[in-house]
Amino acid sequence: MEELLTLEELAKYLKISKHTLYKMLEKSKVPGFKIANQWRFKKSDIDRWIEEQRKLTVKGEPQR
Repeated sequence: MEELLTLEELAKYLKISKHTLYKMLEKSKVPGFKIANQWRFKKSDIDRWIEEQRKLTVKGEPQR
């Protein structure tokens, strides 16, 4: 079975605050879904999203 992360676990994994993660979720910037009104994240989706973000960034600047 695929590993699911809680909001708290994902914040630790990304090394950001829960507050920052909530803001990103409000803007649909992170792949996730709700189960019983609680956020869950597939680790494989998050790892793929991280790689996409890395490719979009060149020397700290978003590609245009």
